[in-house]
Amino acid sequence: MWGYNREVYTTSTIRFQNNGSGINENGAYDFKVMNVKAQDRPDFDQITDIMNPTIPQYNIRLGMWFNNKNDEGIEINYDHAKYVVTDYQTVTFRGTINGQYVNKDSLIDPNYFHFEHSDGANFWMVNYMKRINIYTSKNKNFKLGYVIKPGFGIVIPRTDVTLFGKELNNNWKISGICAGMEMATRCELYKHFVLEFSGKAGWANYMNAFVLGRGLGKASHKFGFLEGVFCFGYQFNMSKR
Repeated sequence: MWGYNREVYTTSTIRFQNNGSGINENGAYDFKVMNVKAQDRPDFDQITDIMNPTIPQYNIRLGMWFNNKNDEGIEINYDHAKYVVTDYQTVTFRGTINGQYVNKDSLIDPNYFHFEHSDGANFWMVNYMKRINIYTSKNKNFKLGYVIKPGFGIVIPRTDVTLFGKELNNNWKISGICAGMEMATRCELYKHFVLEFSGKAGWANYMNAFVLGRGLGKASHKFGFLEGVFCFGYQFNMSKR
């Protein structure tokens, strides 16, 4: 299945750390940016650009029903969501930068500080699926039901950071773990075509994201999210007759 999504995020505290190795005049640092608000960036105006289908926030689902009698299955679940810190909000900077202690409330200036997982936050999960059928037409060409999908996995963000006035859009990196629970309304048409409308609650912990490049510091933070997803797809029967 393929689809699109929207997210809302809880506030988070982002910690930046570097022991001073290989970096410039900013020296070592270990500080937190606290009570940070962020939003998604759906880019749905780019959906019509069929040559670049991965620009909008999208979803991929690849799964198998391994027990049709009990309607159970397993699924690889990928959410390309974007996490973008809101510019010009007031946050608290607290910690040490080049040996100097800092503890102040400040307005975020994106020319000096900005942070986003915008290509993207990238939640990869393995989900258990439980299907609950509530209606089947007499000719079995239409089915309506629910699917419950608990799962866990990893995050592989591409983090774009502006720190001390210097910007770098990093490479992708396995940076932490995630978990979620998804509840979908599922419609099956003519046994093969599938539509799903789902809500998902999840949690992500980025323990080691790049800052200004490999070996030049790390960022860590955790947040919760709520996600709305619409997917469409195709299913087929692999059993021998």
